[in-house]
Amino acid sequence: MTIVLDASVHEAVGDREIDESVLRRIADSWPRRATVRTDLDRISAPEEYDRALPDYPEHLLPFAEHPRWLAAEPGQRQQVLTMAWLVYNERVIAAEEHVANPTFAKIMHGHFPGADGVHLKRAVQQTHVDEVWHTYMHMIAMQRTREVRQVTGEPRYPHTVTFRRLQEAQARAGEAWQRDLLKLVWTTVSEISVNAYLELLSRDETVQPLHALVPRLHARDEAAHSSVMVEVAKALYVHLNAEQRRAFVDTLPKALHAFVEQDFAVWPGILTAAGIEHAEEIVADCRRASGSNLLVRDFSGIRRIVREMELDELVDYDFGAGAE
Repeated sequence: MTIVLDASVHEAVGDREIDESVLRRIADSWPRRATVRTDLDRISAPEEYDRALPDYPEHLLPFAEHPRWLAAEPGQRQQVLTMAWLVYNERVIAAEEHVANPTFAKIMHGHFPGADGVHLKRAVQQTHVDEVWHTYMHMIAMQRTREVRQVTGEPRYPHTVTFRRLQEAQARAGEAWQRDLLKLVWTTVSEISVNAYLELLSRDETVQPLHALVPRLHARDEAAHSSVMVEVAKALYVHLNAEQRRAFVDTLPKALHAFVEQDFAVWPGILTAAGIEHAEEIVADCRRASGSNLLVRDFSGIRRIVREMELDELVDYDFGAGAE
């Protein structure tokens, strides 16, 4: 159901006007910078796999300092790190496939008023292409890991925490436009903040080279996507009515928290699959530990859009709590 505007869309909204020059510059540069055009070979024929290197940084595990984890056998810990890498990719793919891509399709099909500029459409369609390619990159990386590590007995992973929080919010929404707006805000936060998630591994020299390369290539594209999404959000926001704008502002903190929070639900199954006992107890201890509930602590992307959209006084979120 298309979001319908009313007369209030014409009220003053400060300097939130869309910057067509930014979108045009990004769209024009796409053939030269997009990894789908420049780095296909690096994904198709990756570097040799070093079995001695871990698949995922141990320090990012919420239970990295838990005594039961430290007492586990090396083989068990290696299995957990392998599955942690697979789950890391699952979280990226879910953000692309279940949130961003459906939203981009709605934008391109005129579902949201205000998305009719030619350069905006070019940039959004290019972003959509990139995201499908990113899913492929992460899928190939996961497949290679499963083959080399001979992964068997993987648990059934729950939906990622970011997507679960979106589903929960949509289930509470009474109107179709509210559900559409939730997905738009989740996409906005995801596209603007995903580099902070990718950079957890993209600069890490202690893990498999491919496991740093894929996030690094992905992050290069997302640097442009962030600017695109800022302009898209500004373009669509000015066409929302007063109630819809309030919903947009109120949803931003919820979407941000869903994006940065630690996904405790996934770890009991992983620990158990690796043969580590007392998995529920380990995870419960971590939940109670102070400061362990955030996986991503860089909020600079959302700070940027809040500032550019002049929403500083409206968005209720403590960006200083754990932020870098």
